[in-house]
Amino acid sequence: MRGGFRSIRTKFIVGFFLIFAVSFLLLSWTVTNIIQTSNQKIITDDLIGLKKTSNNYVRQAFMINHFGNDDIYFGQIAEEMISDLRYAMSSEVSAYTVDGELIHASDESAFSGAGEDDLKQATRGATAYTISYEGGTAAVYYSYPVVIDGVKVGILRYSKPFDLLYEQSDRILNAVFYIALAIFGAAFLFSYLLSRHISVPLAKLEGASTEVMQGNLDVRLEVTRRDEIGRLADNFNDMIGQLKSQIGKIERDRDRLEKLHLQGKHFFDNVTHELKTPLTSILGYAELIRENGESDPAFFRKGMDHIVGESQRLHGMVVSLLETSKEQGGWEESGRIEAGSLLRDVCDAMSFKAQRYKKAIRCETGNELLVEAQPDKLRQLFINILDNAIKYSDPGAEILASASSVAAENVRIVIANSGQPIPQEKLASLFQPFGAEGRAAREQGSVGLGLAIAKSIMDELGGTITIMSEDGMNKVTMELRGAKAGRTV
Repeated sequence: MRGGFRSIRTKFIVGFFLIFAVSFLLLSWTVTNIIQTSNQKIITDDLIGLKKTSNNYVRQAFMINHFGNDDIYFGQIAEEMISDLRYAMSSEVSAYTVDGELIHASDESAFSGAGEDDLKQATRGATAYTISYEGGTAAVYYSYPVVIDGVKVGILRYSKPFDLLYEQSDRILNAVFYIALAIFGAAFLFSYLLSRHISVPLAKLEGASTEVMQGNLDVRLEVTRRDEIGRLADNFNDMIGQLKSQIGKIERDRDRLEKLHLQGKHFFDNVTHELKTPLTSILGYAELIRENGESDPAFFRKGMDHIVGESQRLHGMVVSLLETSKEQGGWEESGRIEAGSLLRDVCDAMSFKAQRYKKAIRCETGNELLVEAQPDKLRQLFINILDNAIKYSDPGAEILASASSVAAENVRIVIANSGQPIPQEKLASLFQPFGAEGRAAREQGSVGLGLAIAKSIMDELGGTITIMSEDGMNKVTMELRGAKAGRTV
């Protein structure tokens, strides 16, 4: 389960524990209070009877001997009176003066360890008793003033054991405690089993739902019950099965739509970029021929050759793009290409466009720079990079295109031009679609996909392409895998 999640089982157990604990404490407190109240009533009733009987005895003793209410006489008959009362009341008895001084006691040791709160209250004219618990015994000390004809003549104090009463009370309390504890234990065990019975399948459901949330649609609940939780588990399994089926259908539709979208985008990109360059070249040659072709027969022938060549290439591209729109491969098959020769041809074709912008292209290439590639793709790559260099270089700039062999027989092509510096943070984004949209020198009609297509072509050819901007120069470096000598396309 997730961190911080308090399980239903824990809530059940804690809840039942608190309920039964509070109930147990309330029951114990209630029973104890009832027993204590009952004991106090029994003791009070017993002491009232004891007082009444002893008062009658003392009054009769005074009447028989025709004495008045003299406290001296109370002290004189104290010993005999204590003996008779002890026998009659089955309790230890002691007699005191009205000031609380001991006159006589049936057993002084019975009163020596007791407190004197009850005796002090009796000296003030009150009737009081205290209960003492010592050594597992319970004794009540009961004191009251003896009054004859409205005059206090002395104090009688009793020590009466109530061991049986308190032993019985303790037995009742213990019985209630253990019975309540047994009920509490049984109820707690039942609540634990009930909470487990409910929480275990819910925990499985929670874990399964978490896995589903994380993308695992193969999870299933194994709950063999016929109650609401069992039906919930069955519904969950059915829901996951239907969800998996629907997601599979959605993914198939998504993949088909993405494939169609990519095919349409590829077709559109090729149409908007690959048709523009040869048309521009044809238009440039045509304009130059119209201006001075008649006076320069050699230039006229060269220009017409370029127009025918570009027209044938344009026708081939149109055919290829139409095949691409039918989901067929529109490129020629790969072969060994002499990259230097192809770069010189592209530079020668693009030089007329550069002249229109008052710029020049200088091409420096080595020999036997063989690479494994598709000719049209490689030509498109060179055209796109040179086209960007022409558009974004400084006025009157010379664009340098070079090709050379590097380590591992690879071929490196570098196209450099002077131009506006490109911030480092924007270099990587230039290879993304529309990455050059914000550049100030952008040519009218450009849609910012030239470098993105170049990057796509390099990825397909298994090469690398990078761009650097430093010391007033913008340089694009391409590196292609070399190919051994053989058939050259």
